[in-house]
Amino acid sequence: MRGIVTRGVGGFYYALDAVGNTHELRAQAKLRRARVTPMVGDRVEFEPGASGEDGWLKAVLPRENALHRPPVANIDAVVIVVAAAAPSPDLLMADRLLIAARRGGIAPILVVNKRDLNPDAAEEILHQYRGAEVTPFAVSARSGEGVDMLREALVGRVHALAGQSGAGKSTLLNALHGFSLETGDVSRRIERGRHTTRHVSLIPVPGGGMALDTPGFSLFETELLDPVLLKDSYPEFAPHEGKCFFSPCYHDSEPRCAARRAVDEGEIDKNRYGRYRALLEEMKLRWRDRYG
Repeated sequence: MRGIVTRGVGGFYYALDAVGNTHELRAQAKLRRARVTPMVGDRVEFEPGASGEDGWLKAVLPRENALHRPPVANIDAVVIVVAAAAPSPDLLMADRLLIAARRGGIAPILVVNKRDLNPDAAEEILHQYRGAEVTPFAVSARSGEGVDMLREALVGRVHALAGQSGAGKSTLLNALHGFSLETGDVSRRIERGRHTTRHVSLIPVPGGGMALDTPGFSLFETELLDPVLLKDSYPEFAPHEGKCFFSPCYHDSEPRCAARRAVDEGEIDKNRYGRYRALLEEMKLRWRDRYG
């Protein structure tokens, strides 16, 4: 029998079959020996349990794509959620998630939630990503503003909501799909949301498609790659490739860099470029520590 893993907790996996039944499973020992860890969203082969017993997860079918934080597989879109109000938007995390999505072949969608609390901040955030080839939305999960348009963009798609704690991901899923997921307020002391989602869950949604509710987090490390390749995850740079004096060009501090000129002329947002340089420096240090 085949199904889709909707949740994994404490060594148990829950798979949804073709007729909508959920099966509690344990992974067979051969998967552990092969160091294969099932992920939420995996398409799997399993043997159902009999008479209330646990079944066995026998095989994980080839993945189309995967993210490792949040740990999900076979998704069509990752919805990166930041807040226009508290907590302060962590756009560096948003950039890291954009990089992970692009490198994983997953379509990114940027959602600025809590627009009703600070509409100017919402527009400023979206403006920073105007050249990033990411589908943008400014919404208010609580008032419903912009939610219908976002819902239309997600019909029939398996989608994951990801982002920092307190950005309103569970509240947004409730508004989008009529769920009753637990939500939490933001701690005023440190402006982080209480982690109301503790495990990744895949939930069928009305109208087709499935939604992944993912735990909030405040630390996210970009996968290690050759630093000169980081620029390839920034669509803003594409029109300027091959026009720099040096080749390859990191688009950092090199003289006569066409991308830096575009920043100076306002074609590329200076704030997003500043975060790119911070990630580039981090990648150079990590690459040096790993390979010398």
